[in-house]
Amino acid sequence: MVTIKIEGMMCKHCVSKVKKALEAIEGVTADVKLEDNAAYVEGSTDLEALKKAVTDKGFEVVSIG
Repeated sequence: MVTIKIEGMMCKHCVSKVKKALEAIEGVTADVKLEDNAAYVEGSTDLEALKKAVTDKGFEVVSIG
């Protein structure tokens, strides 16, 4: 599992945008939690692709790993 710490998520709509962006990557499932400001991703170890999916939606990746 990859944990992505995300800055800028403010509401459930933000969570939905991040989840949809991450799951658009083939084979990825994501559990995005607003209260943790994080996404928990299974199915991909391509960290750059995961980071790009989040940043392309306007959010900042604080850490990934």
